[in-house]
Amino acid sequence: MAATDLSQMQLPRFAGIPTFMRVPFERDLAALDIALAGVPFDGGVTARPGARFGPREIRNMSTMMRAIHHVTRFNPFEACRVADIGDVPFEHLYDLEAAHGDIRRFFEPVFRAGKMALIAGGDHSITYPVFQAIAPKSPLALVHIDAHTDTWDAFKGSKFTHGAPFRRAVEAGLLDPKRTIQIGIRGAQNTDEGWRYSLDHGMRVVFIEEFEKRGPTAIAEEARRIVGDAPVYLSLDVDGLDPVFTPGTGTPEIGGLTTRETLALLRGLDGLNWVGGDVVEVSPPYDPSGNTALVAATMMYEILCLFAKRAAMPGINAPVSI
Repeated sequence: MAATDLSQMQLPRFAGIPTFMRVPFERDLAALDIALAGVPFDGGVTARPGARFGPREIRNMSTMMRAIHHVTRFNPFEACRVADIGDVPFEHLYDLEAAHGDIRRFFEPVFRAGKMALIAGGDHSITYPVFQAIAPKSPLALVHIDAHTDTWDAFKGSKFTHGAPFRRAVEAGLLDPKRTIQIGIRGAQNTDEGWRYSLDHGMRVVFIEEFEKRGPTAIAEEARRIVGDAPVYLSLDVDGLDPVFTPGTGTPEIGGLTTRETLALLRGLDGLNWVGGDVVEVSPPYDPSGNTALVAATMMYEILCLFAKRAAMPGINAPVSI
């Protein structure tokens, strides 16, 4: 595979047109292997809004990313052609289900072309139309890092809020619940509906107390066992981390993962059959420091390394088999 043009990375961080990690902006899918994209949408939130501003601020803070991973010495930009394909252009911003259609149509050609997508949200409702865009021949596996299971049903008349994407995906035959692991779950609820749905359908739910007891390495090993060699999607909600690290989010829950634990967990997932992933629920108005967006950008870089390693493996012409 050809390498990414990193000429923008040689500019001062405050200069140039902002793209994710200062990679080229590209519309031609044939010119890239991994697409970075933004979904500036928060029409599915049930609490604090603001995630529509997430992609813009993550792009801004991603200027702090560099090329070579300090642990593995891996350079994802050298291994693959990485490009920013821009944001979903919404035509139906104020209609939740129609907006999800805009998201699906934007990503359909990306996955149809056999490319991986790494997406910055936006609220967590965006993951369901991304699954629809992938349109897998058989249900996907999932590694899901979050404070919440996001398997509730309807909220105030809608079944498509940020609390429901994985329930909708199971119902649509897009997600295999028995190859799903949900990590970092915590926080009191007024109903056990979401926890019960996940557990009753065979999802592996790792509450934060178990994570703390066993540690990220053991949980990553279990995730690998559950997922196996199936095509797998990675979804990271920043409220999975403790709000000490990510205060800029819509539904914060104290007692979450640390940044170091999250990095260790992600690094333990190397080599899986990745199809795509997202980092969601960054709400910059609740964090004037910009740290939440910096954490999100750094996690995107870590995930990019996972994806690029997979895409660059010998014998893999298309990054994924779905």
